[in-house]
Parts: sequence; C-alpha cells; structure tokens
Amino acid sequence: MGSTALDEKIGEELAKKLRGHLIGRKDAGYDEARKVYNAMIDKRPLLIAQCQDAADVVAAVNCGRENHLAIAVRGGGHNGAGLGTCDDGLVIDLGGMRGVRVDQQKGTVQVQGGATWGEVDHATHAYGLAVPSGFLSTTGVGGLTLGGGVGYLTGRYGLTVDNLLGVDMVLADGSLVTANADQNADMFWAVRGGGGNFGVITSFLFQGRPVSTVYGGPIFWEMEDAPRVMRYWRDLILSEPKDLNGWLGFHTVPPLEMFPKEHHLKKMLVIVWCYTGDLEEGKQVFTPIRNVAPPAIDYVGPIPFPALNSMFDSIYPPGLQWYWNSEVLTDLSDKLIDIDIEHAKRLPSMHSTTHLYPINGAAHGVGKNDTAWSSRDANFIQVMVGVDPEPANNPRNIKWAKDFRQAVHPHSSEGGYVNMIMDEGTDRVKTVYGGNYSRLAQIKGKYDPRNLFHVNQNVKPA
Repeated sequence: MGSTALDEKIGEELAKKLRGHLIGRKDAGYDEARKVYNAMIDKRPLLIAQCQDAADVVAAVNCGRENHLAIAVRGGGHNGAGLGTCDDGLVIDLGGMRGVRVDQQKGTVQVQGGATWGEVDHATHAYGLAVPSGFLSTTGVGGLTLGGGVGYLTGRYGLTVDNLLGVDMVLADGSLVTANADQNADMFWAVRGGGGNFGVITSFLFQGRPVSTVYGGPIFWEMEDAPRVMRYWRDLILSEPKDLNGWLGFHTVPPLEMFPKEHHLKKMLVIVWCYTGDLEEGKQVFTPIRNVAPPAIDYVGPIPFPALNSMFDSIYPPGLQWYWNSEVLTDLSDKLIDIDIEHAKRLPSMHSTTHLYPINGAAHGVGKNDTAWSSRDANFIQVMVGVDPEPANNPRNIKWAKDFRQAVHPHSSEGGYVNMIMDEGTDRVKTVYGGNYSRLAQIKGKYDPRNLFHVNQNVKPA
C-alpha cells in the first residue's frame, strides 16, 4: 500500500472512533485548523483530531502510538515555540473541550484541557473567585499551567501550579488516569511545571481563590523617569508585599483610542498593577507609587479581575510573528536596569517588548523541589520578545531579542521560564529544570519510556 493510501486508511480508522472531527490535508478548513497563535510557526500535520471528550483523546493517542506518528497536543495554542503542532504527524486539538465547572461549596474549579483563561475568569467571577493565571485571557489553561503559571496573583496565591489539586490525563499507553496528592503522586509532582511530557491532560482541578474586583491597571511613565521608577519597583517587589503585585515592561504605545494621542507610538515604561486588598486602602497604597515620578498615563483604579486579565488581548491577537526569550533573575541590579533601558530604547517594532514578572510572596513559600517548577529562589522572570505582523521583519526582531538576552544572561540565575522560550534543545531544557531534571527524566521513563510525547520542551526518558 502506498504512503498516501496508508495515510488515508489511518485517517478513516481514527475518524470512526471520534465524536469530534478529524481533518486531513485535503479537507476544507485544514489551513485554518492548523494555525497556532504564533504565525512564525507554519507546520503541516498529517491529521488534526478535534477532540470532544476524553474518549476522543484516548482514541487519538492510541492511533498515534500504533501508527508511529509524532503527536503534538494543542490546548489554547499560545505556545511560543509552536509545540502545539508538528509536520507530518497527528495534532490532538483540545479546542472542543472548554467546559468550566465551579463547585461553590468547595471553592474548586474543574476545567477541561482546551479552555482558555478568559473562559475560566468568566465562570469563576460569578462566584467571587479566580484561579491564578497569567496576563492574557486568550492563553490556554493547559499550556500555562503545565509550565508553571506566573501572573497577577503570584504574590498573593502563588503560581498556577501551586493552586492545582489534580488532573485527569491520558498516558502514552492510552490509559486514562487521575494524578493528585493521593493518586499517582509522582506524576502530580511532574505535571506541576514539567510541561506536556507525560500525557494529555483532559481536565484540571484547581483551588479557586477569593478575588473579584481588584485595584489595578497600568501606569505609564516617560523614558526619562525609567531608572528611578525601576529602582523603586524593584525594592517594593523585593519587600514582598502580600496584596500588591505588578509586572514592569517597556512598550511602544499603540495608536488606539484607549491611549491619549500625544503618547501614540512613544516608547514608555509601564507597570500593570494588581492589588488584592481592600479597595479603599488601595487608594492609599498607590499614593507613594504615583509620587515616584509624574505618571504620563494612569489607568489604575477598581477593576474586575477578568477585565484586568484581558486588558491587552486586543493588542496581541493571534497571527503575529513571535520570537520568545527569557531569563530568571535573583537580583535586578542597577547594571541590569541600565541594560534593560538601553535595549528598551531600541524596541524594534510596535509590538516588541520586554517584561519583568515578579516571583514573590506565596510563590516563595513552596520549596524548589516540591514541584517540578524549580525557580523558587529567583525573584524575577525577564522576558524579551520580538513581535511583528510582518514576516519580513523577523530577522531584525529576532536579533534584538537574542542580543538582549545575551546582555542579560551574565547577570541571571540558572534556569528559565519554559513557557517563554523557543525550541532550543535538550541543554536549554535541562537548564530550565536544573536539579529537578533527573527526577523528571525518571518519571518520564516510567510513564512514557518510548518518548511518544516528544513534541514539547522535551525531557528525555531515563
């Protein structure tokens, strides 16, 4: 049987077992179905299984294993390195599995593997709850969680994985198992930061946290005030305030109505704040912040948490070209501040940016070996991304991001943020996980000894 006929036979057999749709290269909608968030990634899978339930996932995993196909798992599709797709293999697309169920009595939140954080925010906000997530509501729950999950609520409630109670997942042998503190505890340790190495998560169970309306939003400052503001922010974050968090970045102000025209296309420093304490006290908390230097744009005030978490979705729609880089930092020295400002002045495009995300407060209350996410001793994640709508500008944006990282690297700690790096090989993955890599490799060898799930930031099975 020729390879084309064989491919068609594989597709026919899998299609019979799915409630969802199976899309092949000849099918209408193939080009749309194969797209991922980062348009720099342009891959052509053989088959795309758009799963509707866990049984569909089991069928797809079995098909991939039995036919020796590379398997990529797509949740929300945000993965910077494009590891939610592959050439000539099988994509297990969880986008049809987006249900969110809140247990009001227990305060828990069950989320299917294809949901986005916007869908979680919508469901939980009605109950006065939130699950710690990231900074864009379009991000997939699965990818962010499996890589750790740093966001607005990190200081108050820890990483996303620190609020994970358990998962249901399909293993490489096609079995459907639960992993939590009592069942398959080694697997539960591994999925809290170890990425998509161990199986396909069909459902997450989170502890919801009492968050409804916060005091937050962005404050922009002129570049001339950046050194003073950055030093103030650094010292404030290192003091680990319980209720106050905020990421710092440099952006070119987009020419949108939400921003004053006189600042359009200016490079500025921005801190996007999130204060989870009493709203009346929030006014007083921001008085010294506003006195550090005169704010150029100030949108801080009471805001529903879902609105804060989705504030920048429209600025970064799917389909842009992305190149990601990250480092973890124990200290944000004055030298590093100078390096940041120097490179921020040369932002190569309107969408390109650098962010500093705090790792503080509750995130430090978990030991570096208690979960697979190992950068508990660090205080900041530095992210540098070259972003643009035009592929022709990629070389310039990539060079800026690489040069920036090279300048920061001598001042960084060992590690990295697995959610914000490109596909850079085994050495980079080992560096990210540090002392936890060998344990991850042992668990990988137990549950996936043939490395069926290798389209990811791959941990090789021991």
